[in-house]
Amino acid sequence: MTSNNPSAFLLMVNGQIEGANFPEYDDMYCKYCFVYGHDWAPTSGLEEGISQITSRGSGSQNLVWNFPIDITFKSTNPFGWPQIVVSVYGPDTFGNDVVRGYGAVHIPFTPGKHTKTIPMFVPESTSRLQKFTSWLMGRRPEFTDPKVVAQGEGREVTRVRSQGFVTLQFNIVTKDIKKLGYDTTSTEHAPAGLSGTQQPYGT
Repeated sequence: MTSNNPSAFLLMVNGQIEGANFPEYDDMYCKYCFVYGHDWAPTSGLEEGISQITSRGSGSQNLVWNFPIDITFKSTNPFGWPQIVVSVYGPDTFGNDVVRGYGAVHIPFTPGKHTKTIPMFVPESTSRLQKFTSWLMGRRPEFTDPKVVAQGEGREVTRVRSQGFVTLQFNIVTKDIKKLGYDTTSTEHAPAGLSGTQQPYGT
């Protein structure tokens, strides 16, 4: 293989999970993992991680983690472009750790700095009795594998409820992707769908 005729391209991702907005909850932490297609392989960095517990500041609804992300992927085609799945956990009334939100977003396609805000959701019990029992036992409905959030299979039969937001910041670098015939450059400087910076809460 020569540099003029590469057989694969690289996607380098670094950034951070900046924070979250969950007005009803406090003392929370997050986990992340990546979901990607069969033609993709991580070459360096961490595929998953868990943050520290953070609390809201006085007079603020923001939870700040600034938890770093750093990973490089190698692939031969863009099918199965990587997604990051974020899960947020916190204590319930009885002090048990329960899931407070799941969310996923594709890694941005275009090189540069991007800010993404993910709307989060939690699975719901199918009946009031199950909901009361899970609250009493401290065992809320949750996915056995958070990666299901980034996949479509079985999602149509899952009852969920929207709850909170998580904001991530990405710095993206690609290598040899144009040499393989793919163009990810944007015609606009900051397209709303790729690098929107609006957040549902103030900084």
